[in-house]
Amino acid sequence: MITYHDTEWGVPVHDDRKLFEFLVLDAAQAGLSWRTVLLRRENYRKAFDNFDAEKVARYTEKHLGKLLANPGIVRNRLKVRSAVTNARALLKVREEFSSFDRYFWQFVGGHPRINRFASIKQIPATSTESDAMSKDMKRRGFTFCGSTICYAFMQAAGLVNDHIVGCFRHVEVQQR
Repeated sequence: MITYHDTEWGVPVHDDRKLFEFLVLDAAQAGLSWRTVLLRRENYRKAFDNFDAEKVARYTEKHLGKLLANPGIVRNRLKVRSAVTNARALLKVREEFSSFDRYFWQFVGGHPRINRFASIKQIPATSTESDAMSKDMKRRGFTFCGSTICYAFMQAAGLVNDHIVGCFRHVEVQQR
């Protein structure tokens, strides 16, 4: 958890594969701790073809059955199915926006939103941007994309910087 915080969380991501990875992992995390999912991250990478959205979009019911039998991932039928549904929706988004990156970053005007919270207790679970993202994603057929999941995704992918101002990473992630 410390390594993830100190090297990855909140760093702006502009790679479509990585954005899809965070989308799948944040959906899997719903109702669970981030630690639970983070400890299974490598298993997710193997199970979901290193988050290649084109491959995941082609998964069949047989492949879904194999995923649900995989003890290395969270074996929730709705969450596993959402990864495939969301891969398909992302491919349609890419047709319209030319990349996942352009689609997701539009919700923050193309630049990370820099918050200046003094304590962890001040960090919200949602924002107007995550509300808008969630609403648009649902309209496009995505699942497991409520505002709270979208906000967690935005934090992970650096669309928002929620490192508290006293954290050494607050300034560091802005310099990338």
